Amino acid sequence: MIISERIFDILRKRNISQKTFSEETGISQSTISDWKRKKTNPAADKIMIICDALQITPYQLLCDREGEPEYDEDCITVRKGSEEYLLIEKYRRLQRQQRNRVQGYLQALAEKQ
Repeated sequence: MIISERIFDILRKRNISQKTFSEETGISQSTISDWKRKKTNPAADKIMIICDALQITPYQLLCDREGEPEYDEDCITVRKGSEEYLLIEKYRRLQRQQRNRVQGYLQALAEKQ
């Protein structure tokens, strides 16, 4: 299954119209129709926009799998909207000194176990 087919499959399963999808992504309806009609894929710069609108990961879209990849130390994937994701987002907004305090707290908790 090509990427555009996965997109349309998700839209169908979630009962999302092409018009709604177009409005949520900012991608023109004609471009979306071209993907379906010509069996082409979206441009690479649209992948993250599409994933955000569909609330899926690029891995799910590109690899046609429901889950996430196996754990990999170099590339940890966190599902958007999960508790971990929200914590990471909050952490990223902290100043350096605040991040250091969080890291110290986590280390102390880990050592207590």
